[in-house]
Amino acid sequence: MAVERTATLERITEHGPDTRSLFLRLPEPLRFVPGQFISCLLPVGSEVLTRPYSIASDPDSPDVIELLLDRVPTQRGSHHLFSLRPGATVRYTGPWGTFTLEEGPTVEAVFVAIGTGIAPIRPMVRRALATAVRPIVLLYATTPAGTPPYLDEVSAPRPSYTAVRLAAADVVDEVRRRFVEADADRSRQFFLCGVGDVVHALRDLLRAAGYERRAVRYEKW
Repeated sequence: MAVERTATLERITEHGPDTRSLFLRLPEPLRFVPGQFISCLLPVGSEVLTRPYSIASDPDSPDVIELLLDRVPTQRGSHHLFSLRPGATVRYTGPWGTFTLEEGPTVEAVFVAIGTGIAPIRPMVRRALATAVRPIVLLYATTPAGTPPYLDEVSAPRPSYTAVRLAAADVVDEVRRRFVEADADRSRQFFLCGVGDVVHALRDLLRAAGYERRAVRYEKW
């Protein structure tokens, strides 16, 4: 049985009117791998909703974790979390998930984050940058409105690292151009995360182009 714990909402960072980060102080350090999530147990009306949220912060800071979320009109869980103020409590279990990166790949790594799909990708990129021996590429697909979370951070130049911001509507064409049509190299490893069918479209595109199934890892929300 999953062990339930209770965190305290320490602070909030607003990224836009409908996107924010919640920083949760935990009762004890949480040992997790970049890419994992916690399941929040949210009291909404007469129900307790279980909702997964990826950890957007690093395992190096296990006492306070960051969750990145959008307010979605049709999702009661996100409305509940947006109603919380510092000092509120949040029950949770975890960490969970197998969409993870423990150390940098030994081949070129390509990360594709669509919207708040940057949440698990952010600590994965950091881990890859600290340990990888081959080039790292980040494609950050966003909407035109507002400032995407972590944009300055993930765009900072580093050796053997390329970060590209693009419109969410263009991400499939960009992946096709860069990693299917540009060369015959099929040794890369991909990490894809975002909301909606575009994640499966990217997965299918890459696998049909000859990339191995295990080289195309993804998490669809």
